Amino acid sequence: MTATARLDLRMAARDKEKIMLAAHSRGVPVATFVRMAALHAADAVMHETGAAAPSPPLKADAGTLADRLRGRASTRMSTDEIMQLMRDA
Repeated sequence: MTATARLDLRMAARDKEKIMLAAHSRGVPVATFVRMAALHAADAVMHETGAAAPSPPLKADAGTLADRLRGRASTRMSTDEIMQLMRDA
């Protein structure tokens, strides 16, 4: 996947360690774990509030893992199911 935007955040060292351990237990990079968890939470909030989904990606971006997951990831999918989609990609 090609990065198109960057998100920086600060957190307590204890929180970072917890996230790193969870990512390791899933067998995915920390950035992937955080991105997928954040997208899953965002989808849940958008579903709860009825917020409009972002516009579809430009044709040049179609086909990336994120784009394929975005169409399938929903509040009905567990984190395990999303992670399995990532492993199969």
